[in-house]
Amino acid sequence: MLSSFYPVIATSRIEESKDFYTRLMGFGITFEADWYVSLRRPGTLPYELALLDHTHPTIPEGYRNEVSGLLLNFEVDDVDAEWERLVVREGLTPRLELRSEDFGQRHFIVADPSGVLIDVITEIPPTGQYARSTDSADGTATG
Repeated sequence: MLSSFYPVIATSRIEESKDFYTRLMGFGITFEADWYVSLRRPGTLPYELALLDHTHPTIPEGYRNEVSGLLLNFEVDDVDAEWERLVVREGLTPRLELRSEDFGQRHFIVADPSGVLIDVITEIPPTGQYARSTDSADGTATG
């Protein structure tokens, strides 16, 4: 039986990434070494994330590369307030400007210090063809 599941970001920027996820994204540190940081966001469903020095010998040789092509979704109650906090006040560079999508998201994308994309999302009602292809009771696609 699976007892835990969380992403581990392989990076050369442990300190900068630790600051990003603790100061800006609300995670707390549960374990810290110079090569590994375990993070948890408190709540009813605690969310976990870890940072790992990409050159550490626990990673098999031939796989000691920095993270690439990773997108993490952070669903929030008020994406406009997060835009104000992260982009306007904290000065993060938007990789995708705040916008509403027909498929039912209002979102923007920034990047962490390692280049991991952070998609900050609030669900909104879908429009157009997407509104017609979802079940109104639970918002799931009807096929």
